[in-house]
Amino acid sequence: MNPVNYLYIAALLFTIGATGVLIRRNAIVVFMCIELMLNACNLALVAFSRMHGNLDGQIIAFFTMVVAAAEVVVGLAIIVSLFRSRHSASVDDASLMKL
Repeated sequence: MNPVNYLYIAALLFTIGATGVLIRRNAIVVFMCIELMLNACNLALVAFSRMHGNLDGQIIAFFTMVVAAAEVVVGLAIIVSLFRSRHSASVDDASLMKL
Protein backbone atom coordinates (compact mmCIF):
# COMPACT_ATOMS: atom_id res chain seq x y z
CA MET A 1 0.00 0.00 0.00
CA ASN A 2 1.28 3.43 -0.90
CA PRO A 3 2.18 5.69 2.08
CA VAL A 4 0.13 8.48 0.51
CA ASN A 5 -2.98 6.37 1.10
CA TYR A 6 -2.16 6.36 4.82
CA LEU A 7 -2.01 10.16 4.71
CA TYR A 8 -5.46 10.26 3.11
CA ILE A 9 -6.79 8.01 5.86
CA ALA A 10 -5.11 10.19 8.51
CA ALA A 11 -6.68 13.32 7.00
CA LEU A 12 -10.09 11.64 6.96
CA LEU A 13 -9.77 10.51 10.59
CA PHE A 14 -8.62 13.98 11.66
CA THR A 15 -11.56 15.57 9.85
CA ILE A 16 -14.03 13.20 11.50
CA GLY A 17 -12.51 13.95 14.91
CA ALA A 18 -12.53 17.72 14.38
CA THR A 19 -16.15 17.58 13.22
CA GLY A 20 -17.09 15.59 16.31
CA VAL A 21 -15.36 18.09 18.61
CA LEU A 22 -17.14 21.02 16.99
CA ILE A 23 -20.61 19.48 16.73
CA ARG A 24 -21.11 17.18 19.71
CA ARG A 25 -21.89 18.35 23.25
CA ASN A 26 -21.34 15.17 25.25
CA ALA A 27 -17.99 15.31 27.02
CA ILE A 28 -17.20 11.62 26.47
CA VAL A 29 -17.85 11.88 22.72
CA VAL A 30 -15.73 15.04 22.50
CA PHE A 31 -12.99 13.26 24.42
CA MET A 32 -13.09 10.29 22.04
CA CYS A 33 -12.95 12.64 19.04
CA ILE A 34 -9.84 14.29 20.46
CA GLU A 35 -8.27 10.85 20.81
CA LEU A 36 -9.24 10.11 17.21
CA MET A 37 -7.47 13.30 16.12
CA LEU A 38 -4.34 12.27 18.06
CA ASN A 39 -4.37 8.86 16.41
CA ALA A 40 -4.69 10.50 12.99
CA CYS A 41 -1.61 12.59 13.75
CA ASN A 42 0.25 9.47 14.85
CA LEU A 43 -0.71 7.73 11.62
CA ALA A 44 0.60 10.68 9.61
CA LEU A 45 3.85 10.67 11.60
CA VAL A 46 4.39 6.98 10.95
CA ALA A 47 3.52 7.38 7.25
CA PHE A 48 6.00 10.24 6.85
CA SER A 49 8.72 8.30 8.66
CA ARG A 50 8.04 5.34 6.39
CA MET A 51 8.28 7.60 3.31
CA HIS A 52 11.64 8.98 4.43
CA GLY A 53 13.00 5.63 5.59
CA ASN A 54 13.82 6.51 9.21
CA LEU A 55 12.25 5.72 12.58
CA ASP A 56 11.96 9.24 13.99
CA GLY A 57 8.22 9.55 13.31
CA GLN A 58 7.52 6.17 14.85
CA ILE A 59 9.42 7.10 18.01
CA ILE A 60 7.54 10.39 18.30
CA ALA A 61 4.24 8.55 17.72
CA PHE A 62 5.13 6.14 20.54
CA PHE A 63 5.75 9.01 22.97
CA THR A 64 2.55 10.70 21.80
CA MET A 65 0.65 7.51 22.69
CA VAL A 66 2.19 7.53 26.16
CA VAL A 67 1.11 11.14 26.69
CA ALA A 68 -2.36 10.32 25.31
CA ALA A 69 -2.69 7.48 27.83
CA ALA A 70 -1.94 9.90 30.66
CA GLU A 71 -4.42 12.34 29.16
CA VAL A 72 -7.10 9.64 29.17
CA VAL A 73 -6.64 9.10 32.90
CA VAL A 74 -6.89 12.79 33.76
CA GLY A 75 -9.68 13.51 31.28
CA LEU A 76 -11.87 10.64 32.43
CA ALA A 77 -11.36 11.69 36.07
CA ILE A 78 -12.57 15.18 35.19
CA ILE A 79 -15.56 13.80 33.26
CA VAL A 80 -16.52 11.48 36.14
CA SER A 81 -16.22 14.39 38.59
CA LEU A 82 -18.41 16.53 36.35
CA PHE A 83 -20.98 13.74 36.02
CA ARG A 84 -21.10 13.11 39.78
CA SER A 85 -21.61 16.77 40.63
CA ARG A 86 -23.99 17.78 37.81
CA HIS A 87 -25.53 14.41 36.77
CA SER A 88 -24.75 15.37 33.19
CA ALA A 89 -21.82 14.84 30.85
CA SER A 90 -22.60 17.90 28.75
CA VAL A 91 -19.75 20.20 27.77
CA ASP A 92 -21.98 23.20 28.45
CA ASP A 93 -22.12 22.27 32.14
CA ALA A 94 -18.34 22.24 32.44
CA SER A 95 -18.26 26.03 32.78
CA LEU A 96 -20.29 25.66 35.99
CA MET A 97 -17.31 24.00 37.73
CA LYS A 98 -15.53 27.34 38.11
CA LEU A 99 -15.02 28.60 41.62
